[in-house]
Amino acid sequence: MRNAEDEGREGPGRENLSQPQDGGLPGPAREDPPHPRGRAVVGDMPRAEFEPAAHAVADWIAGYLDGVGEYPVLARVRPGEIREGLPERMPEEGEPFEVMLRDFQDQILPGVTHWNHPAFFAYFSVTGSGPGVLGEMLSAALNVNGMVWRSSPAVTELEEVALAWLRDFLGLPGEFDGTINDTASSSSLYALAAAREARLPEARTGGLAGMPRGRFYASEQAHSSIDKAVITLGFGLDGIRKIPTDSSFRMVPQELRRAIHEDMDAGLRPLGVVATLGTTSTTSVDPVAAVGEIARELGLWLHVDAAYGGAAAALPDVRLLFSGWELADSIVVNPHKWLFTPIDCSVLYVRDPGMLRRAFSLTPEYLTTPEQEVARNLMDYGVALGRRFRALKLWFVLRYFGAKGIRDRIEQHVEMARELADWIDEAPGWERIAPVPFSTVVFRYAPPGVAGEKQDRLNREIMDRVNDTGEVFLSHTVLNGRFCLRMAIGNLRTRWEHVSRAWELLQEAAGG
Repeated sequence: MRNAEDEGREGPGRENLSQPQDGGLPGPAREDPPHPRGRAVVGDMPRAEFEPAAHAVADWIAGYLDGVGEYPVLARVRPGEIREGLPERMPEEGEPFEVMLRDFQDQILPGVTHWNHPAFFAYFSVTGSGPGVLGEMLSAALNVNGMVWRSSPAVTELEEVALAWLRDFLGLPGEFDGTINDTASSSSLYALAAAREARLPEARTGGLAGMPRGRFYASEQAHSSIDKAVITLGFGLDGIRKIPTDSSFRMVPQELRRAIHEDMDAGLRPLGVVATLGTTSTTSVDPVAAVGEIARELGLWLHVDAAYGGAAAALPDVRLLFSGWELADSIVVNPHKWLFTPIDCSVLYVRDPGMLRRAFSLTPEYLTTPEQEVARNLMDYGVALGRRFRALKLWFVLRYFGAKGIRDRIEQHVEMARELADWIDEAPGWERIAPVPFSTVVFRYAPPGVAGEKQDRLNREIMDRVNDTGEVFLSHTVLNGRFCLRMAIGNLRTRWEHVSRAWELLQEAAGG
């Protein structure tokens, strides 16, 4: 309802607050008519409360993004501590928003690991950029569900436009068509489901019982989500065969060919191959051109996991690493990793969207619409019926930074990583374990006379000491049976001094 405070406000668009003015944002609705039974009308938070609360949240977000580097990167709580500090039951009566915001800062924020921190180097970054956050805010306010075109046409059509922009920006051929999912785990699952539809179409009706055993192939460095997808699709862990890698942790094409032929001779049905452009442990780049030729020759689906590395295809000097990805049947790229879009936003490109649609399309009568023959229904391209307006935040990011702005930022991260790699190469006792094609460096401290499990313990201790400072957050991986340190650069707020400080802390921890 309107109140005296609303009446006293001045400004454009206040003359008719129930309707948008010239395409602007709507004001509060007109006063509601009385309930026919005389009951008090209940509804949402009144504008008189919402507006100052929204300003308070916006002010907090602006201050947080500007000063996030002042927080300890890693949450300093023990398991269960946050839960123990919260009430066991919800309140019977509603509480003022200012109390909720205060409790958020006092009770929730201490349990946050700050992925937006400029020294967050543990995992691939998920920077919540300013324009992306603003797009997310508007998306939440609209609160639309793009399951079918009619349910919100802008959700579908902006997604088509934004993903065409992104496809061209990355240098992919125009025949690739994209949809947005939550994470790469979902995108890869859907891609392998399309592969099953292409190679084993009878499974859609009769299931896998009685079918030849299907098998997928991926390098031993492939992400665990590929294993999960194969399990989920009903093939079990035996349905994926891991292909050996070379000294740079890249899939060996000859080993792939040998494995496929062995399985064919054994009566198995090869379905698809997964090549990775930027593996999680080392960001190694599988020779996708050679892998793609084998897949085409033997009639297998080729899925390319470029969830992290795909963004670097925008750099002319790096694009050579992506030679052959145009042979793929499907490609996943995550804008929420290295394209500065708030999580979650994962893009799945497919060469034949009809195959993806055949894998999932199932339209009940209540979702049948007149437009379904001429417009896309996003629900047909995956498991989820509900579809958030994720394209809006991606569109904001692409427009705000522009192609040049994004390329400049990715290029700077690559330069930082290569500088760090040079420092490691030159430092006595330190060794780099893998090439640095993108912006992640894998290394360890290996002083003379320290090897095996003793060296593993030493590197774990170094990592823990650095993380305990609160200034930096690193992670680890295991390669060739040895514990290695891992530092991934990709946050918009990271500066040279953050990388330099991390290296300084590592050297101090090694000497401690």
